Amino acid sequence: MKFAIMGSGGVGGYFGARLAEAGEEVTFIARGEHLAAMLNQGLHVRSIKGDVTLPRVQATDDPAGVGEVDCVIVAVKAWQVREAAESIRPLVGPDTLVLPLENGVEAADILAEVLGDAPVLDGLCGILAWREAPGRIRHAGVDPFVRFGERDNHSSARTARLKAAFDKARGVSAEIPDDIRVAQWSKFLFICAMSGIGSISRAPIGVTRQVPETRSLIQAMLEEIDQVARGHGVVFPSDAVARAMQFIDAIPAESTSSMQRNILAGEPSELESQNGAVVRLGRSVGVETPVHALIYAALLPQELAARGEIPAMR
Repeated sequence: MKFAIMGSGGVGGYFGARLAEAGEEVTFIARGEHLAAMLNQGLHVRSIKGDVTLPRVQATDDPAGVGEVDCVIVAVKAWQVREAAESIRPLVGPDTLVLPLENGVEAADILAEVLGDAPVLDGLCGILAWREAPGRIRHAGVDPFVRFGERDNHSSARTARLKAAFDKARGVSAEIPDDIRVAQWSKFLFICAMSGIGSISRAPIGVTRQVPETRSLIQAMLEEIDQVARGHGVVFPSDAVARAMQFIDAIPAESTSSMQRNILAGEPSELESQNGAVVRLGRSVGVETPVHALIYAALLPQELAARGEIPAMR
């Protein structure tokens, strides 16, 4: 298959490299020093599942020059999805799939608003990875997986073809769940709680899950998200919260979320798409979310400053 990777950082760089290693035709959409390094030195992935070195890769900052592809993997930050959707229009033909791998639960809706419903799948991934230098990706935790499906959960030949491509890739587990919304919200359940607690405490998950006070906050956040999901018709299992806490307890102790890392660096983050989304989506179905509301409010001034909407904080 012919892939375009829109956003070639930790997520897009890792999965794109694995697909390229497996023989798929992959073009990375990137910019700046990262793009220059890939063009000059290739792409290098240091991974607990085995390293990947691609001495030469196809990479560009101009999606219009690539032409139509079989699948666009959208792996930008959640707040960049609408802009990304506009820029990938030239990549999307009548048979193209668009697969979002963002944190949060709203990326597919945004993509469909811009590109129409037909090409867009629901999707998610699991991985602890980041760009550690231009042209270099570090995968340090979580067995990488992708899960995707048609938005109404019907079986299709096109998703089966996409899964077959991922199945050939080393270091990737691919699945078409019976209910993609349950799968998507299940990831959102733990990553949003992990992001929120890490961002306000400035501590890795190994600390916050051990200290009783912060562990209680994690539990409360999980329960609020669970209620919001059910309010939106997500058919969660009865033990969804317990499963999410088990996953959090199994993550490497030094782990941090990408949102937490952005906030610590004073950069724009996914606050609006994670804790802010819980508050907003909860309000729309009459579910109170006081813990997420407090976290969102506490982090919002820094977020606005990082986006240049209020004076920088000193």
